[in-house]
Amino acid sequence: MKYKKDPANKLKIFNDPVYGFIKIPNELIFDLIEHPYFQRLRRIKQLGLTHLVYPGALHTRFHHAIGAMHLTDQAIEVLRYKGFEITDDEALGVIIAVLLHDIGHGPFSHALERSIVENISHETLSERYMDKLNHEFSGELQIGLDIFRNKYPKKFLHQMVAGQLDMDRLDYLNRDSYFTGVSEGVISYDRIIKMLYIANDNLVVEEKGIYSIEKFLVARRLMYWQVYLHKTVISAEKLLINILKRAKYLALNDKDTTAPSYLLPFLKNSYDKQDFYSNSSLLDNFARLDDFDFYTAFKTWTESKDPVISTLCNNLLNRHLYQIELQTQPFSKSYIEQIKDLTISTLKIKKSELEYFVNVDITENHAYDNKIDNIFILGKDGLLTDIAQASDQLNIRVLSTPVKKHYICYPKAINSYIKKY
Repeated sequence: MKYKKDPANKLKIFNDPVYGFIKIPNELIFDLIEHPYFQRLRRIKQLGLTHLVYPGALHTRFHHAIGAMHLTDQAIEVLRYKGFEITDDEALGVIIAVLLHDIGHGPFSHALERSIVENISHETLSERYMDKLNHEFSGELQIGLDIFRNKYPKKFLHQMVAGQLDMDRLDYLNRDSYFTGVSEGVISYDRIIKMLYIANDNLVVEEKGIYSIEKFLVARRLMYWQVYLHKTVISAEKLLINILKRAKYLALNDKDTTAPSYLLPFLKNSYDKQDFYSNSSLLDNFARLDDFDFYTAFKTWTESKDPVISTLCNNLLNRHLYQIELQTQPFSKSYIEQIKDLTISTLKIKKSELEYFVNVDITENHAYDNKIDNIFILGKDGLLTDIAQASDQLNIRVLSTPVKKHYICYPKAINSYIKKY
């Protein structure tokens, strides 16, 4: 069935707390926003369980997608003003790609990435949803899909969707900073956008915008350690992952696992990418999942006969999180074994259940990865220079090196018994 535009006025505005009034630039964009796939994003928090550390971090993927769309519209206007040709169809395509770039996120966003559905990223699911919407809207999304997949001839359009300086990052840093109250994340997004330029089919930044880019990269590093990889956030998200892991174990072993009917199949089955392309109903089923389904399940599982999942769910709902330690070097085997032994004896659990209460892993902060993609500074002489070389700030060169930290999570009940080595 061919997509038909409704003659009703759809050029509405949003009152956004970060940018003020945001306009919907096109009637097709309005129809995409109104679609149930997109409306689901209202029920998925942008920062997973970060509100357990920063109580104001209750904003959603919906907020973020609308904000990124707004910045894309501004960037197109700037580039056109500077004389670069972006047709109306291309402008609509890149706005669609940015608007829908996160539509494949599952409940709690990145916290359960590859946990609800293993080995499938939210980008892959976003692409699948865009495919289905493109069919539903009679091919109107095709240019947006090509841009999203980086198959469109003008590569700089894809860089606005997915790159080191894309509209996604510009929005989430400002938005997450606003809602967490962490002022270090505030960036000069408006100046960065006004300094954008196209050179050799790349999205670059004019030289006079270099200090805004330096601040952007520093802000990204600080936001990762203070917000996204805050140790208590890691602890909370590890607890969330362990709950889902236990629920899947119980469901696969035919133990009592009460859950919403559309959540249960994801507990009992391991789906792959092909399943989502061959089974249309599976995609619709995933689109029904949101944060509220999991909270309902958690509250139900607090009364489960399985002591592991009931304990984990009670701990999450009442914010009794793991104790967590971070350090630059790996933890010694003797220290890890001491914690495991104390956990077994204190909690009276089986050795096979340790994986739900003690976790050892690594977290990594990569503020700028110029091995994958570059932020180029356009000099007055017309030469392009990577920001790590163009900047006179030593810390920018340092930011291109990833920082790894080792961590261990364990029950707080054993904390007083631990002997430090």
